[in-house]
Amino acid sequence: MKRVLKEIWPYIAIVAAVLLLNTFIIINAKIPSQSMETTVMTGDRLFGNRLAYLHSDPKRYDIVIFHYPDDEKQLFVKRLIGLPGDTIEIKDGTVYVNGEHDPLEEEFTSTNRHDDYGPVTVPEGCYFMMGDNRAHSNDSRFWNTTFVTRKQIVARAGLRYWPLNKIGFVNKYSDN
Repeated sequence: MKRVLKEIWPYIAIVAAVLLLNTFIIINAKIPSQSMETTVMTGDRLFGNRLAYLHSDPKRYDIVIFHYPDDEKQLFVKRLIGLPGDTIEIKDGTVYVNGEHDPLEEEFTSTNRHDDYGPVTVPEGCYFMMGDNRAHSNDSRFWNTTFVTRKQIVARAGLRYWPLNKIGFVNKYSDN
């Protein structure tokens, strides 16, 4: 029995380490749709940092992994556009925050939409999410529960590891 335990102990330790890492530190996400293209493509795989918001709040432009407000069993990956207290308005497909004359800088979007939305004010403790591919994104504009609460945010998207030829960090536009 002692010999068997000595043989399997390294495997038990590896499994325990992986489970702890995946439960408390990272999350593995697969991009299921084209809503974030061209930032991340359908089928891309990435790691999210579960500890990213332990001592700080999410920031505008962060790509986050969160529980979908209309069905918390599903995880979504979107870009954070509206912070608590912000008023979001979309005019002719362009996003404006807090009534500013200049639109939100969004060089990462691929949009051909010319729709209007809002204005809506983001409640305290909540966030407004949008996909980068606005024409093909199921996001805050269309959900029954418009906003993502702080508790629903699981991680900040970090490293794309698949496909191998596109390994790299995906949160290039936020200041973290």
